[in-house]
Amino acid sequence: MGKLKFAVLGCGFWSKFQIGAWSELDGAELVAVYNRTLSKAQKLADYFGVARVYDNPVDMFEKENLDFVDIITDVDTHAFFVEMALNHGIKHIICQKPMAPDFETAKSMVAACAEAGAKLYVHENYRWQAPVRRFKEIVDSGVIGKPFKARVSFLSGFPVFDNQPFLKELDHFILTDMGSHVLDVCRYLFGECESLWCQTRAVNQGIKGEDLAVIMMDMKNGMPLYTEMSYASIIEHDMFSTLNILVEGEKGSVFLGPKFEIRTTTRQGTISEIVKFPSYSWADPDYIVNHESGIHINKNILDDISGKGKAENTANDNFETVRLIWASYESAKSGKMIHMDNFF
Repeated sequence: MGKLKFAVLGCGFWSKFQIGAWSELDGAELVAVYNRTLSKAQKLADYFGVARVYDNPVDMFEKENLDFVDIITDVDTHAFFVEMALNHGIKHIICQKPMAPDFETAKSMVAACAEAGAKLYVHENYRWQAPVRRFKEIVDSGVIGKPFKARVSFLSGFPVFDNQPFLKELDHFILTDMGSHVLDVCRYLFGECESLWCQTRAVNQGIKGEDLAVIMMDMKNGMPLYTEMSYASIIEHDMFSTLNILVEGEKGSVFLGPKFEIRTTTRQGTISEIVKFPSYSWADPDYIVNHESGIHINKNILDDISGKGKAENTANDNFETVRLIWASYESAKSGKMIHMDNFF
């Protein structure tokens, strides 16, 4: 089989790192990029040596012979471009997280792709971060025994509202933005959730949505799991672009902490290891944990498209993360515990 031909829709901030990750793989060839501002598309195409650029997506779909598309546009446009790809016969579609701006739209996207016999993938990269993958290997090895509780944290004071003022106007913020990452990692590490209880707050001044959320989950494996996410935290080790995770088991504990250090503690003592990363010309070394993860998720999706493996980040799987996000909002609004089997 030759290289699979694909196009990218959207040439904003994340597109450079997404395309950079694709450039590290042998099985795919980027043949076209679209952006509503043609100069942006041209700049990205020049950087990566892409042959054709478009500012009209319909023209691109009609002129290009594509095996799949990668949608890297704003969340409000994901459903629009997924529908356009389906209407042009595309059977493999990738879109960025979060899948959709609301629960019902996500549900309709999953249904539309199923009806068309197409596969939709969601580019949820945090579970593919090298420290998270290594962390799961250690937990699954049995060295700490059966886990009985865990904590997953994202705490940052990064001035996200200064850099992106429009975020102040969103009715929903941290649960859709970081919750997509945090809750997906929870599912990856510990399985599905039985029930949850959530509280949210707006700590920063002048914002409509929430910048703090805490969620207590009862997992189906019987383990309590505490998650926290904040863009209002002033702490020694800021967690912007990464997570801290603590799992306690019957024989010990594992902690993923600052500087990608994993500390495994048993009654025999503590073993420390630091996860390191290669360098890439297209990646920002300050955020390499995020940028490098794109290579691994893209490879996993490409293997699924090529029939060489099974993708983790299908729309059906990611919809379970979407359910957790909107169940958390419902809990925060009502003050009640939400049982996931009853939340549709």
